[in-house]
Amino acid sequence: MTERLTINRQFHVATKRSGTKQIESGAKPVIPAGRVPRISRLLALAHHCFRLVQSGAIINQSELAHFGQISTTRMTQIMWLDNLAPDIQEEILFLPRTTQGRDPIKEADIRPIAKSLDWNKQRQMWNRLRQSTIGLQGKTNSW
Repeated sequence: MTERLTINRQFHVATKRSGTKQIESGAKPVIPAGRVPRISRLLALAHHCFRLVQSGAIINQSELAHFGQISTTRMTQIMWLDNLAPDIQEEILFLPRTTQGRDPIKEADIRPIAKSLDWNKQRQMWNRLRQSTIGLQGKTNSW
């Protein structure tokens, strides 16, 4: 008498960048709709660049600008984002994905806030920006 063995396993077919297909274990990952706002990506870049300078891997912002093939002025603008109050940075990093059209908050809107070193003043400016931005009116710390 032969016994039957049944194995139930979830899998999906994944297509690699090279175009080849491969069977992978588990359910197919859900890809969220939309894109991460540019300001969120720039803030993450500012954090990464700051760690590179702190660790000594990069000498200064000028060297970062050289490797990034951007002007030193632009690198400075990006690095200013690291001066934002921690709660503002958290809100920026967790902004909802943009599903259509332009991002509601642009880096140029954040620049004046980041230039201020007073976190209380930054919070006031941030709240005004949030209230004036279409689609974000009436919302508080949870987007």
